[in-house]
Amino acid sequence: MTSRADVSTVKAALRAQAIETPSWAYGNSGTRFKVFAQRGVPRTPQEKLDDAARVHEHTGAAPTVALHIPWDRVDGSGGYAELAKYAEERGLRLGAINSNVFQDDDYKLGSVCHPDAAVRSKALDHLLECVDIMDATGSRDLKLWFSDGTNYPGQDDIRARQDRLAQALSAVYERLGDHQRMLLEYKLFEPAFYTMDVPDWGTAYAHCLKLGEKAQVVVDTGHHAPGTNIEFIVALLLREGRLGGFDFNSRFYADDDLMVGAADPFQLFRIMYEVVRGGGLTSDVAFMLDQCHNIEAKIPAIIRSVMNVQEATAKALLVDGGALAEAQASGDVLAANAVLMDAYNTDVRPLLAEVREDLGIDPDPMAAYHRSGWAQKIIDERVGGAQAGWGA
Repeated sequence: MTSRADVSTVKAALRAQAIETPSWAYGNSGTRFKVFAQRGVPRTPQEKLDDAARVHEHTGAAPTVALHIPWDRVDGSGGYAELAKYAEERGLRLGAINSNVFQDDDYKLGSVCHPDAAVRSKALDHLLECVDIMDATGSRDLKLWFSDGTNYPGQDDIRARQDRLAQALSAVYERLGDHQRMLLEYKLFEPAFYTMDVPDWGTAYAHCLKLGEKAQVVVDTGHHAPGTNIEFIVALLLREGRLGGFDFNSRFYADDDLMVGAADPFQLFRIMYEVVRGGGLTSDVAFMLDQCHNIEAKIPAIIRSVMNVQEATAKALLVDGGALAEAQASGDVLAANAVLMDAYNTDVRPLLAEVREDLGIDPDPMAAYHRSGWAQKIIDERVGGAQAGWGA
């Protein structure tokens, strides 16, 4: 199907691919009913980075780690610069800074969209603090997700809430440095059920369009209504130059935050094909994981997630663009679909094993991790203290 020259190009693209892992995925997480603690879970941001370094060591594709504030807050003057140095010493960089304006009791009725100006001011101060942290860590991206919304008709003025949101976003945008970006995430529902203030890609895009080029949209693959064609959203945002990144995960029902590619690997392939087709395999699009590993071991789950993204990307890169364009131009529906299916049905695991060998790492990341003894080492050493977890 593919010439050797094409395979060489594919391998080069896969060697260059980078997938950001989330610090919070290394900690304890759970459902709405229970957080399930595991032995060996990190107690500090530094220990999260230690675990992330293992993922990068075995995959060769996870060089950055996203932080969540205040879950990853460090104390002392220069604390974040020191954390960035700690990451660098382990072959990592600190990636996106994620804000948190959804956990405090003050945010029951919203944060930057709250009817009370004092609460809005508190939320804005936190967002600006996150930009200060970006300055210290050298991070490029500020990722914003708002739980703001309403549960009942008439609870608040929908238009006024959009005005408040726009005002806060503008203040944060003006604070960004020349090489920093704002990535605005959206979510269909939860925790608000009548209106979310940023419910969909169109709302996020509209706000970003008014702000300027440094404002981009984040596509969380779990944040859509059932049946939504996510690859269409990806294609459109790439066409408009406004796709800032992904939060990769999987869903069966709603925002399940399962491992990327676990529920619908064909959807992940279709998304990655549009990324490849739209020229999105660049540093301009941040490929991030946003997952909760509730019943599975944390580090192996993240390794598997990175591998799932790599496999979908490899298949997308193997699509015969010439044959596809010819079939599309001639209106041959079945031939066009067959080109995509041919790539999707290709076993790319041997190809990715070659890529890893080219990088000087074990061709089987999962087996290499299990042989490393790291899982038992952290169980033995991380005794006492407070384990990191969702909300801590």
